[in-house]
Parts: sequence; structure tokens; C-alpha cells
Amino acid sequence: MLRAEWQENSAKPCDTGLPILEASKEFPEFDWSSVDPLYPSKTGLYEFTRQGLKRRGIEAKKWLKARPEKVIAVVSHSGFLRVGISSTRYENADFRIFDFAEGEGEDGLELVEWDITEKKGGGLGKSDKGHFPVLDTDDIPNAEIPRDKEAGEIVKEKPTTS
Repeated sequence: MLRAEWQENSAKPCDTGLPILEASKEFPEFDWSSVDPLYPSKTGLYEFTRQGLKRRGIEAKKWLKARPEKVIAVVSHSGFLRVGISSTRYENADFRIFDFAEGEGEDGLELVEWDITEKKGGGLGKSDKGHFPVLDTDDIPNAEIPRDKEAGEIVKEKPTTS
């Protein structure tokens, strides 16, 4: 099942999907009917802000928790998985296994990683071990940090005036 909640964070071209009509023609084997019609817009639930990413992470976990299946594999993007879902890092093609914590967290959506992937640094052992909280300077747009206006990308260098 395709879900817009699991898309990557930023509004950079590499992090923004194709419009549904275009994507459905390129990938006709997938059912696109469940994808939010706002996709690939980076507004509302999909905006690249601290509040937007937190809200999207909550909605993604609510959907996941409501599923009737006992085992679910989610294919997503490392940035969103870390910032919106688990505060853990993911190298390409690595995976982690989680359960929803019993009765923990304000929203009932707290995830607990299995020891087998947490201690190893992901299922393939390729990812950094530990928890990596969201940082305004690296993960979330901040008005004080210069950005490439066209791509919405954080620019690490401070502009100079000559």
C-alpha cells in the first residue's frame, strides 16, 4: 500500500515524488488510489517544518498501529524515519525492527526497538548505534540559517558581503 506520509522530508527535487498521475503511468503495477491527492506537495501535513514532520510522524504511526497485520515492513526514507518516526539512523538498505510500547508515551505511539537490531546498529549492522534527536540546525528549516530558496535546502555556509 502506498502512503504519502512515508515520503522524504525536504522539498528538494531528490526528496519530492512525481505527481500521482505521472507516477501511476510510470509504475502501473501499484495501486495509487490510497495516496493522498495532495502528494507530492510539501504543504500541510507534508511541510518541511518541525511541526509538520512531527505531525506527519504521528499520523504515519497511527496508520501503522491501526493495521490488522501482525508484521509489517515499511519502505521509506532514512531522513523521515529518523526525524519523524524513531530517532535512529538508517544506512541505505538497512532495517530496524520495532514494536509499539505497551501503555507508554503520551500518544500511545512510542516505539521500542528490538535488541537484535538496536545493539547491532540495524539489521545489517550498517547504521549508527544510538538515538539521534532532531536538530534544528541540521534537520529542520530555521529562518536564521541561509537556504537555497529554489530547493529549500539548508546551506551550511553563511553568506558574506563583499
